[in-house]
Amino acid sequence: MKISGFSFETTDWSVIEPDEYKGETGAAYWRTKTFGDIRVRMVEYTPGYLADHWCVKGHILLCLSGELHTDLEDGRKFTLKPGMTYQVADQAEAHRSYTSSGAKLFIVD
Repeated sequence: MKISGFSFETTDWSVIEPDEYKGETGAAYWRTKTFGDIRVRMVEYTPGYLADHWCVKGHILLCLSGELHTDLEDGRKFTLKPGMTYQVADQAEAHRSYTSSGAKLFIVD
């Protein structure tokens, strides 16, 4: 990843209006900023959220609160708790996430 083309700035995520994305069940609320080709998001998943698709986009993801379960298309399963991350490249392993309790994430992609 090459990070270039913008100056130093801070972000107050609380003033960015969230966009709602419905899952197969539950919803995700994204607060998004874009810096050139880099998208940065604060995402909150409601309890019972299940993604409605297999994702092949690369991400760097940090779990801030709650618990996030991620299944890979090949059958592997992972659980993130606060302070844990996962990293996946574009077109590497298709993944799908869900949470029974809700989760808050910081995502760079």
